[in-house]
Amino acid sequence: MGYLGKERRIHRIFVTRNSEYHVRRNVCVAVRDRRSGEWLGGHLALRSTVSGGLKFHDNGAISASEGLPTVGESLFFIAAGRDLITSPVLNVERPPRTVVHDYPM
Repeated sequence: MGYLGKERRIHRIFVTRNSEYHVRRNVCVAVRDRRSGEWLGGHLALRSTVSGGLKFHDNGAISASEGLPTVGESLFFIAAGRDLITSPVLNVERPPRTVVHDYPM
């Protein structure tokens, strides 16, 4: 049986179709292109807070959730006065320490 206490890890990777969004607590600290593996230093999501998740339904309805999104939801950022919505999250991962130390700052 795994650990049942409060989650203490602060880093997550939200994997979408084209990008990986690396989030520390609720702030995007790095974005990496999935095809090239390159860090995207000019991405609008950088230094923006994840405002929640959006789920797009087949009938055209949209459901919003607070907090960090889950698989199937899109990340929603309010970034530099503009809204940014990603493609749906395919997976949520934990970055290895080596990746965390390599984040471009």
